[in-house]
Parts: sequence; C-alpha cells; structure tokens
Amino acid sequence: MATPRTVAFHTLGCKLNYSETSALARLFESSGYLPVKFEEEADIYVLNTCSVTEQADRECRKIVRQAMRRQPDAFVVVTGCYAQLKPQEIADIPGVDLVLGAGEKFRILDYVDDLSKAPGKGMVRAGEVRDVNTFTSSFSFGDRTRSFLKVQDGCDYKCSFCTIPQARGASRSDTVESAIANARRIAEMGVKEIVLTGVNLGDFGNGTAVIEGERPRKEALFADLVQEMDRLEDVSRFRISSIEPNLLTDEIITFVGKSARFMPHFHLPLQSGNDKQLRDMRRRYKRELYAERVASIKKHMPHACIGCDVIVGFPGETEADFLETYQFIQSLEVSYLHVFTYSERANTPAAEMPGIVPVEERRRRNQALRGLSEMKRRAFYQQHLDTTRPVLFEHHKDEQLLSGYTDNYIKIEVPVAKGHMNEIGTVQLLHLSPDGESVCCA
Repeated sequence: MATPRTVAFHTLGCKLNYSETSALARLFESSGYLPVKFEEEADIYVLNTCSVTEQADRECRKIVRQAMRRQPDAFVVVTGCYAQLKPQEIADIPGVDLVLGAGEKFRILDYVDDLSKAPGKGMVRAGEVRDVNTFTSSFSFGDRTRSFLKVQDGCDYKCSFCTIPQARGASRSDTVESAIANARRIAEMGVKEIVLTGVNLGDFGNGTAVIEGERPRKEALFADLVQEMDRLEDVSRFRISSIEPNLLTDEIITFVGKSARFMPHFHLPLQSGNDKQLRDMRRRYKRELYAERVASIKKHMPHACIGCDVIVGFPGETEADFLETYQFIQSLEVSYLHVFTYSERANTPAAEMPGIVPVEERRRRNQALRGLSEMKRRAFYQQHLDTTRPVLFEHHKDEQLLSGYTDNYIKIEVPVAKGHMNEIGTVQLLHLSPDGESVCCA
C-alpha cells in the first residue's frame, strides 16, 4: 500500500482564516492526504495569509523559508487575502510554487497535481476579485473546544483604511439551512461552543439595506439566523464574533439577552471615538450610536462582556482627537480593547490623506489605550468576583490546572480535579491571578 502524501497548514490572521484552513485540510484528507503539523516535514505546505498586518510580506517570506528548511523538495502553496492582493509579489518569493486567489482557494486540489519544482516564479492562479460571487462554507475543528463557523464572507462597505473588500470581494452569505446543517455537523464532532464568524457578519443576507431602511425585509437576516441557531439543542453555546455597531440591532440584543445558548458577549468595532475620524474612515455610524448600543447591551445583560476595536494614528488624528477617543472609551462600559496602530495600505483612500501621524506618536497612543484596556478588563473581572458562572473547561499549560471562559468571557483557572476538558461546569470566581490575566476559581 502506497504511503499517503502529507500536507501541513499554517494560518495567519483572523478566525475566518482558521475556519477556511480547516476546510482546506478536510479537502486534502478526503482525497487521501495525511495532514501533519507545520513543524514537521511534509510534501505540501499550505500558507493561508492575512492582509491586515503591515508585515504580511515579511511574515510570508519567513514562513516559506521555514518550510523550505524542513523539506527542500516540498511544494509551497500560498493563498488568502494577501495572495489575492499581491499574487505576483508572493510568486517571486523563492520556494513558492503556487499562489491561489480568493476565487481559486477552494479549488486547490485542481492545481496541486500539476505542481513541479521547475526553477523560476511560482504559478499564479488569482482572478479578479469582482468575479468572486459564490459562498463556500467552512468551519474550524481541531484540538480546541470551540469551532469557528463561517456564515458570511466579503464586504460591500468602503472604509477608507481597509483592503478586505479588495481581497475577499462583495458581501455574500450562506443559507440558514446550510449554516444549521454545518452547526449540527460540528456538534456531532463533540464541540460544545460555536462562534459565528464572517467578514461583515451582521450583513448576513445583505441585511445592511434593510437595517438602514433602504429596502423591506424579504430574506433571512442575521437576526433570523441567530434565532434558528438557538433552537439547536445539540449545541451548548454560541458566540457572535465581531459585528458592526450599525448592524447590531435591538432585536438581536434583546434575543441574546433571553437566550440560554447565545453567550452574553459582544465584540463591537469602534475604530475611533471622534466623529471627525469616523467620517474620514467612512464608518457608517457616529459615536453616539456606538454608545447607544453599549447601553442597550448593558440594559438587557448587565453582566455582558463587550470588546472594542480601536485604530490609533489615523491620518489627521490630532492629540485632541486622540484624547477625545480615550475619554469616550473611558466613559463606556466596555470590558477590553483590541488596539491597532494605523498603517498605510496601498490602493486605499486613507493612504493619500494628509495629516500623517508620526510612527512614534502612533505607538505612544497605542500604549496608552492598551493601558486603558488593562484597567477595563481588570475592573470587569473584579465586578464578578464572589459570583458563580458557567464555564467551558479547556486545557491549561499547567497540568495541575484547567483553563476556560465563562459565559461572559472571563478567563478562569481552576484545579484540574474540579472539572473535565470540554465539559461545562459551574465555578466560583475568587480572585485575580498574580498576573491579572485570569480569575482563580473554586
């Protein structure tokens, strides 16, 4: 019997990329390939890239070199957002054999048999992103207790700093029926928690026009999907990943507040607490709307965890503008921040805007908001000390402990005797860990 060919995967970027990498791995497995860890020797290495990081090129080159050192005769395939945006640039990287764009990613098996180690540039198969108009479902499955289920892809928004629409194409969605079927498959694998993901998740069913009052509601929207998912008794917990504040409707907030399966945890990108920056960023809301959404969540779920994305150093952001953002976030009942330092992206309007903020100043503002995030997270954790909450137990690097997240996304540590991996139990939150990164429980 012939030894199966081996394939290894490496993922850069978001939860969506992880779900798609898992789908690619299942494609290879169904064709007889044996998946191995990226750190091992393999016949084929697949790198799924991200365009959000300003160091995409450097990261890509480093990972390709690592693969080539392990197995010089291996084939290297690069796909993902960066591959769609700069396919020729990637093809020039020594060792890269194949570059696949957004429309070709899930046809990877059609190309790998034609690969050869002939000298020269890698083969490029990357069509125009405007021609990408089909949805391919995917979900992650590995050694984690949760799965990321992709239900939406692409984006029709025109944020001035973002290249994602150029990399992933127009907004498109799975059907409710298909998404439910995938959730059932995930539950059958023993996964207790499913995180619904997408590029612009709240636009499921192209719902922006309906939510903003431009057309009547005729098709299933994200609120409908949430309600259908909630009926799946086989799934213990659902989470909603990042969702635009203008698309997080009161209908969704109210429903989650009453749901036994959807966790009281929201992640709302703010990007700036200054309306001038929000306008220049071409965001579809003002800061008042963001504050209203946070207040609505806390009204229905006082214990809810709320995460927040912020960009610092956007062109034209003065010190006064930054302080306004800082003070606005300080006033909100948000629980933690993801802080991003603005970096110029080719072919975006923001890259041509005046008022460039010095890099050192961008870094200083980033550090200031990271400090605020730490204060917010600690305060949120401390609010819940001496209470009991349900938690999904996960592995901990210390064999004497279990880790996990409560329903409202508090990271916990508990003695291993108190629970079992991939089970949901109740813990009492006692005190912050020495580093303040989690809560010790009994």
